[in-house]
Amino acid sequence: MKKELTAKLHSIETFGAVDGPGIRTVFFLQGCPARCRYCHNPDTWDMNNGAAGVLTAEEAVRKAKRGRPYYGPSGGVTFSGGEPLIHGEFLAEAIDALHEEGIHCAIDTSGTYFDGKSEEAIEKADLVLLDIKHTDPVEFKKLTGRDMDALFRVIEAVNETDTSVWIRQVIVPGLNDTEEYVRGLKEFIKAVNKVEKVELLGYHSMARTKYEKLGISYPLEGVKDMDGTRLKELQEIVENPV
Repeated sequence: MKKELTAKLHSIETFGAVDGPGIRTVFFLQGCPARCRYCHNPDTWDMNNGAAGVLTAEEAVRKAKRGRPYYGPSGGVTFSGGEPLIHGEFLAEAIDALHEEGIHCAIDTSGTYFDGKSEEAIEKADLVLLDIKHTDPVEFKKLTGRDMDALFRVIEAVNETDTSVWIRQVIVPGLNDTEEYVRGLKEFIKAVNKVEKVELLGYHSMARTKYEKLGISYPLEGVKDMDGTRLKELQEIVENPV
């Protein structure tokens, strides 16, 4: 008898509107190998935690079906984290089960982890939300504590499987909030075949209280939240075809 696969679950968000197209049920899975300086979910890092217990494919389908009346033509389920590709084998099974119910599935990955099970999960997904932490290898390492190898393997996998991609980039004042960086980002993501959308996300410091509760020093202490007007200016550069 095949053993039922599970993933450690941090939390579930219903009516999610910022984790892919439409209204979505978002499963935040536990565990992440990166230590991004602007991470807003440090409580998802430890693989051994999981405040909401464990998730099975059957349970994912049951909870996702509750939200189906609100999904409309474009909504569905997003697996986020943490880093969901740590749970690649589970993702593949859960996505198959959700597809049997006609539910659209997205994976929101930090691009900091890839193993032998990741490609199957990416192939089965309808959409990958791919975070680009930084386009420069040295800065990427400083920001995440990880090398860029996993990111390049994720890009290779989405290209080989022809999976649709939304690119996401957090813009942090003093780190990557220049026109030069954003133009470089446009060049960098030309390596991704099926990019449907590029989103620049403004850094905010709302997670500071989480760090305090966990007894962790906040890495970007003193950095101001990203200015909305400046963010729009940079987004226009991304969207300009020139």
